[in-house]
Amino acid sequence: MIGISKLYCGQVESSDALRYGRDSGKLPSHLLQFSKDKKPVVVWNMTRRCNLKCVHCYAQALDENAANSEELNTTQAKEMINDLASYGAPVMLFSGGEPLVRKDLVELAQHATDKGMRAVISTNGTLITKEKAKELKAVGLSYVGISLDGTEDVHDHFRGVKGAFKKALQGIENCQAEGLKVGLRFTVNKRNAQDVPAIFTLLEELEVPRVCFYHLVYSGRGSDLIKEDLSHAETRNLLDLIMDKTRALHDKGKPKEVLTVDNHADGPYVWMRLLREDKARAEEVFKLLQFNEGNSSGRGIGCISWDGRVHADQFWRERSFGNVLERPFSAIWDDPNLELLPQLKEKAKHVKGRCAKCRFLNICAGNFRARAESVYDDVWAEDPACYLTDEEIGLK
Repeated sequence: MIGISKLYCGQVESSDALRYGRDSGKLPSHLLQFSKDKKPVVVWNMTRRCNLKCVHCYAQALDENAANSEELNTTQAKEMINDLASYGAPVMLFSGGEPLVRKDLVELAQHATDKGMRAVISTNGTLITKEKAKELKAVGLSYVGISLDGTEDVHDHFRGVKGAFKKALQGIENCQAEGLKVGLRFTVNKRNAQDVPAIFTLLEELEVPRVCFYHLVYSGRGSDLIKEDLSHAETRNLLDLIMDKTRALHDKGKPKEVLTVDNHADGPYVWMRLLREDKARAEEVFKLLQFNEGNSSGRGIGCISWDGRVHADQFWRERSFGNVLERPFSAIWDDPNLELLPQLKEKAKHVKGRCAKCRFLNICAGNFRARAESVYDDVWAEDPACYLTDEEIGLK
C-alpha cells in the first residue's frame, strides 16, 4: 500500500510515525503502513456467498442463498477474533464474497471492537440500507470500503447485475448519513483504466475522503487475469495520472486520501518523480518508503478463508499454512517450522532475478510472490508487474 497523497502531496512526515514509536498498536489507521512491528492486518473472507456475479471475483463466490457448511460459525469466529486481538493484530477486515450476506456480521464486528481491534469491511455496497448503516455505526466500525469498477455501464457489466452501480452509490450515501467513514476501492485493468478520471470526479462530487486503486494480482498457474493487466507503459501512465489528479484536488483545497495497492514499484516511481520536482520532499519520502518496507504478504497482512484456512494474503489462495479450527492463527503465523511463511517474512533473502539486484529491494521487498509464481512457476522469481526499467533499478 502506497499513500500517494501522503507522499506526493506531503500530507505525512516521517516524524508523524516516529511520534508513536511506529508501534502498530498505537499508530492511527492512516499511519499503520509505517509500523515497524508489522503485526498483521487480517482479512477474513467470512463467506463465499455474494448477491452479485462479478466477473473478476478472486473468491469464486457462490449465490447468496447457497448453503455453505464450510463457513466458520459465530462461536468459532469469536474464538478466532479473541486470538487475533491477543496476538496484537490491529485491524480485522471483514470481506467475502459479500460480508453483509452473513447475518452475524454486526455481532462479530462488535466483538472485534470490544476486543480493541479496528473493524473495517470491504463490500460491494449494495446491501447497506439506512438501517444497516445505523447498525454498523453503532458498533464502532472504523471504515467501509465500497468497490466500484468504473462508470455505471462498466461497473454493472463487471458486477453482473444491472443497477449495482446505483445501489453502491446509495450505500455510500447511507454510510455518510450516519457519519461512517467510507471510501472507494477500484481494481485497475485493461477494461476500466479509462474510467480512473471518473473515479476522481466521484470523489469530489460525493465528498468521499478516500480511494484505493488496486493493481491486478493474478495467482495460480495460467491465470486468466494475466491478459487483463496493464502493460508496463500503461502502468507508468496510470501512476502519473493518479498523482496529477491527487495534486489537483489537493491544490483546490479538497484533499483526498489516495492510495495504490499491490504493486510497491509505485513507491520508487513517486520518489523518482519528486526528485525532478522537489528534492527536499523526495528525501523525506525515501525515509517513509523505508518505514513502509514494501510488500507485506505473510508478514503485515494475512488472510483467513471462510473455512478457516490461513493464507499470506487474500489473493494467494493456492497456498495455505494451516487452519484456525485446528490451531490458533497466532501459532500458525509464527511457526518457524513452516517453510514458505517464515521465508515471506524475509523475502529480500530469497528473491531472484531483477528483484534480487534492485537498489529498491529494501523499500519494495520483491513485490508480489503470487504474480511471480503464476507467470514463472517460481515463488521467488522477479515480479512480472514491476514496470521500473533496468536503468532505474540500478542494473545499467
